[in-house]
Amino acid sequence: MYTFSNRLRIGSFILMAVGLLGIGIGFVSAPSTVAEAKALVAAHDDGHGGGHGESATHEGSDEAHGTVAMQGQDHGASHDEHLLHQLQNRPWSALYVAALFFFIIALGVLAFYAVQRAAQAGWSPMLFRVMEGITAYLVPGGIIVFVLLVLSVLHLNHLFTWMDPEVVAHDTLLQGKTGYLNTPFFLIRAAIFLGGWILYREVSRRLSLAQDEADDNSNFKKNFRWSAGFLVFYLVSESIMSWDWIMSVDPHWFSTLFGWYVFATMFVSGITAIAIISIYLKSRGYLPDVNDSHIHDLAKFMFGISIFWTYLWFAQFMLIWYANIPEEVTYFVTRIEDYKLPFFGMLALNFVFPLLMLMNSDYKRVNWFVIMTGIVILLGHYLDVFIMIMPATVGDQWAIGIPEIGAVLFFAGLFIFWVFRAFTMAPLQPKRNPYIEESRQFHY
Repeated sequence: MYTFSNRLRIGSFILMAVGLLGIGIGFVSAPSTVAEAKALVAAHDDGHGGGHGESATHEGSDEAHGTVAMQGQDHGASHDEHLLHQLQNRPWSALYVAALFFFIIALGVLAFYAVQRAAQAGWSPMLFRVMEGITAYLVPGGIIVFVLLVLSVLHLNHLFTWMDPEVVAHDTLLQGKTGYLNTPFFLIRAAIFLGGWILYREVSRRLSLAQDEADDNSNFKKNFRWSAGFLVFYLVSESIMSWDWIMSVDPHWFSTLFGWYVFATMFVSGITAIAIISIYLKSRGYLPDVNDSHIHDLAKFMFGISIFWTYLWFAQFMLIWYANIPEEVTYFVTRIEDYKLPFFGMLALNFVFPLLMLMNSDYKRVNWFVIMTGIVILLGHYLDVFIMIMPATVGDQWAIGIPEIGAVLFFAGLFIFWVFRAFTMAPLQPKRNPYIEESRQFHY
């Protein structure tokens, strides 16, 4: 049985405590008035809206002067309110990005686990307990994400502009989407998806543990059927989740490829987490039958899905750039102009680095090399989620500072605590899986 070391436990608590402090500082530092918002950006503000008054002074008549001045004041007030919402969104966005990132790691592991079960893979049963431990995070992670969605519905933030009735009242496009983008249906979908994912995880986990004590393979066969059925549900629910929780922060923009793109992010992040945690457990004397060939296979998936993610990223970018339709290109124009460093840095971390580091087959068997590459991949895909959310919620008022780092530290601590606590609840090696011996003898 795995023993949760005091050092790791205390480390997770420290991460959560420091993270909560950073999150709190982010919320306390957020402006509460337009005046405070303007003061915060005054140092690097070149005078937004200042030209409105100046243009009005050049009008030919007093009546025109008054009309244009009033329009300029209205536009300036609207801009100032928008700036306030962006700055108030920053701590919420930092919290949401981190919560979503760690949740999709667990969800990616769940998908990979279900694939292994449905395919009746012979190489991976030695890693099933690791996967089951990581997916335990779906419960607290899913609850936190759902609470953040509810708080958005209650208008405690402005992450989803389509939830604001005043915005919808003046937006014909959003009015046409109200049949789908409405808050009751939004929360119902979220509850169904979370319930389905967590239900499969709990059922599959129980069947997996029951198989260890059984005299036949009936629980294994039930797990196969549950996994095959779940994958159908997962493919549909994951796509809709990506539209709801991520794409709808940009409600004027859509991509039919987006579900696959988010899937690639969560899949490679999940597999990377499996590899890093498996190597750590092995270094602590657990998982004695997990060998270099198992790590090599995980590293191959890390490499292959990184290439797959790049293919999807390029396909989405290239088609939108080539079509040059204004409603579509704005999505990338905003990110290239205001997020140049994280946008292109993400591409280097998620494609160039894994390509160079994991192309050589021998490197996939070197544990420290896999861990180093895995950390870079996770950092790159955090930036991926960051780039998906931040431009729509905070615009050009972004930074990676105390709120962002604090949120990552908090959820990293929670993830470590919940996952490693789950490892203590069952033996880390299955006993009666029909393919356990094949997995034990897995060498090539």
